[in-house]
Amino acid sequence: MKTKFVLSTLAALAAGLQFAAVVHADEVVRVGHLPVTGHAKFFIAKEEGFFKEEGLDVQLVEFANSADGLAALRGGKLDLGAFGTTAPLLHISKGAEIRIIGGVMGEDAAIITTPENAASVQKITDLKGKKLATVRLATGDAVVRGALDAAGVDWKKDVQIFELKNPPAVLEAVKSGQVDAGLIWGPFDFKAEEQGLKVTIRSHALQPGHPCCRLTINAKDAETRPEVWTKFIHAFLKAEKFAQDNHEKTLDDIQKYLKLDRALIEKAYYDGYLDQASDPNVDGVVSFWKTMLKSGFAESNLDIRSFITTKFYEQALNQLAKEQPNEPFWQQRLKTFTDRDNLAKPLAATKADDGWVKVAATKAPQAECCHQ
Repeated sequence: MKTKFVLSTLAALAAGLQFAAVVHADEVVRVGHLPVTGHAKFFIAKEEGFFKEEGLDVQLVEFANSADGLAALRGGKLDLGAFGTTAPLLHISKGAEIRIIGGVMGEDAAIITTPENAASVQKITDLKGKKLATVRLATGDAVVRGALDAAGVDWKKDVQIFELKNPPAVLEAVKSGQVDAGLIWGPFDFKAEEQGLKVTIRSHALQPGHPCCRLTINAKDAETRPEVWTKFIHAFLKAEKFAQDNHEKTLDDIQKYLKLDRALIEKAYYDGYLDQASDPNVDGVVSFWKTMLKSGFAESNLDIRSFITTKFYEQALNQLAKEQPNEPFWQQRLKTFTDRDNLAKPLAATKADDGWVKVAATKAPQAECCHQ
């Protein structure tokens, strides 16, 4: 009897310990990202323990481009993807049930040429009659096509556009003379300059303040795991502030994921053309969407705002502002959120580069976005 009592007690204790382990286990979040300085907040939040503090076991998965990453998200291989604005919007236009819940970065794209071709590619209309290499479904790609359309250049007929796999492939195509110009982003713009190439046009000059990579999840996860996304963005915002206040440690964290020269990383992240705000930027996304529609890059009658969820970001930001009420950083982020993240704003209040757009009049290109 005594032996049975001891065994039953041990079994109960083991079961209790197992239950406790399950209860307190960190929530796994599989996150797809690109190997770029603009995605540093993932690295910082991971290395500084911000995700861990929220009870999240974030597993970072690297992708070469946004097209492959979005396919993985839609296929259930990722819980969250951080890919360019173009990719999620084009997927949405083709019926994808995904939601944008925050931002990663903005701007930061650039057109590069050889020194010999630099003088002939100084403005967007100079691309007429030329060969341009881009990365498929990159944000800068849509910005360039929109700018060409606004300038009266038919990018489908007047420019030969080659969609390559990643920025290094674009660099090689430009260096070898296979194309006249290439579209890349940081830190590859500075890397291109180190290799003797020239940056001639930057995306912020074509569409000032345009958003780039957005935090994107599947629609069903927005409903079933709401607390996870608030916690995730809470950690993400802490990483954003950490990067502002701790330059050297931030560079240490980035170097663990990007095998690049430290000086190059510092230049790209702190001295480059990178908007590091984490808010969803509803106004920016809507404006970008309109540009895609007008230029013929996408075709849809959807109100894109219905695919943007701001509540997770708002909840996380309000928590941080409450925890640190005298911190100017959070007050500034609250102001930015108020200024550009009002989902109730009339659709016509957001202006594309050359006017307001309701629906595209031309057929969308046959992009490789939606193959599973």
